[in-house]
Amino acid sequence: MDRSRARAALAALVLGAAALMSGCGYNDFQRMDEEVKASWSEVLNQYQRRADLVPNLVNTVKGEANFEQETLTRVVEARAKATSIQATPELINNPEAFQKFQAAQGELSGALSRLLVVSEQYPNLKANQGFQDLRVQLEGTENRITVARNRYIKTVADYNVLARSFPTNLTAKIFSYEVKPNFTVQNEAQISAPPTVDFSKPAAPAASK
Repeated sequence: MDRSRARAALAALVLGAAALMSGCGYNDFQRMDEEVKASWSEVLNQYQRRADLVPNLVNTVKGEANFEQETLTRVVEARAKATSIQATPELINNPEAFQKFQAAQGELSGALSRLLVVSEQYPNLKANQGFQDLRVQLEGTENRITVARNRYIKTVADYNVLARSFPTNLTAKIFSYEVKPNFTVQNEAQISAPPTVDFSKPAAPAASK
């Protein structure tokens, strides 16, 4: 075989391989894997923004005499726990590590929520402009976290459908594209439980107008 024929054969082989890879979903996995990583980065960005606000918030609240120390301690500990987890890109491929990360961020959310509720009992804090500015920033960040999480949930769901559907699931196995863990609500078991309906008791009579 002369050189020109060898080149033609190689080109045909490359084109055939490219067409085969495209048809089996390989390129789709590449694209969606990058989209998942990008949406995950946005989630981390918003969580970091919240973590950066906490020290200033805690220091402001400390200025209020007799503020509930247990609430402050829980916020500080929850932030330390949340920021101690190294959120590398590999974390989104590790269900156990992902669950720990989600639990730590949920714990910080709960502690901050408790702090804001307790702060309502302190008139000086309610009148403190610095505290109110931090509160607005924190609430805005919580909204951004919700948006970023929702985008991530949608992106991972699309990726997982591709990884589980036929025939692209075969491509996933060949190239080790595993199903990725996703966010869940904290009280998933509770809200997933069917409501209890009891017909043994008569309905209460409607109030007379």
